[in-house]
Amino acid sequence: MSMRYKGGVISATAPTTSTSAASGVWTRQQQMQAQGASNWPSPPPQYLVVAGGGGASGGGGGAGGFLNGTFTPAVGTTYTVTIGAGGGGALNNLTGGTGSSGANSVFSAYVAYGGGGGGNTGNSGFGNGLDGGSGGGGGPDSSALTNGGAGVSGQGYAGGTNGGASAAPYCSGGGGGAGGVGGNGNAAAISGNGGIGQSSSISGASVQYAGGGGGSGYATGGGTYGTASYGGGAGGFTGNPGTVNTGGGGGGTSNAGGGGGNGGSGVVIISSLTPAASTTGSPTITTSGGNTIYKFTSSGSITF
Repeated sequence: MSMRYKGGVISATAPTTSTSAASGVWTRQQQMQAQGASNWPSPPPQYLVVAGGGGASGGGGGAGGFLNGTFTPAVGTTYTVTIGAGGGGALNNLTGGTGSSGANSVFSAYVAYGGGGGGNTGNSGFGNGLDGGSGGGGGPDSSALTNGGAGVSGQGYAGGTNGGASAAPYCSGGGGGAGGVGGNGNAAAISGNGGIGQSSSISGASVQYAGGGGGSGYATGGGTYGTASYGGGAGGFTGNPGTVNTGGGGGGTSNAGGGGGNGGSGVVIISSLTPAASTTGSPTITTSGGNTIYKFTSSGSITF
């Protein structure tokens, strides 16, 4: 017996079911058996690798390179983790030289490149920012355009120029970030802002990483200093440092200030549904959403 309804038929006869399936299709019973035997595929582990940010001079330091993705670990294989230190800021932007670039961070074969140092006063011959994961900002100069350093494709962006500012306070460019270029200085006595970074939720909460440092002017007072976010340091009379374990670039300093900001150190984070067999380097271990999360702030290793 059956009854018709709009769009189909309601039947009192139960449908015939089968436990077989077409080739390449798992039945529910097969899925349950595979899961019980730990043979059911699980999502691959995720990684985040952020390098050390660049130190500043007049130009802001570039952010450390930012890499993230998934990988397939080999059981019993040990993977090395290296955490890049932030670059040192220059003593000042006149005689203190260019800021030092940050150091690379490494997980297995994934290498994030350290951020480029910020450029100092061009009159000393080193006005351009350095290349890096993200490039350092161009330093102040009374007579010429200084350029920001280049970033590494897929990891960060270029630093800003000094905008050709040829009057005091001779402003400078901001360091590049993982999400955008550093801002340019300009003749209105405004230094460039640090380039925006990127956010990641690999740790279970959204955290900001790899922002560029803000620029500063040459003359005392420095005009309007460049701002920063995502772990980068703001420019100032004395530059502000990048935040540790974010890869932020350091903030620029004036010629009479207390020095450019140091770059923030890097970090490596690994999130895996299957816990690691062992680790070295004392990572912080937490859980979120069923995954075990390993946050390395010092160098070590992980074995699956």
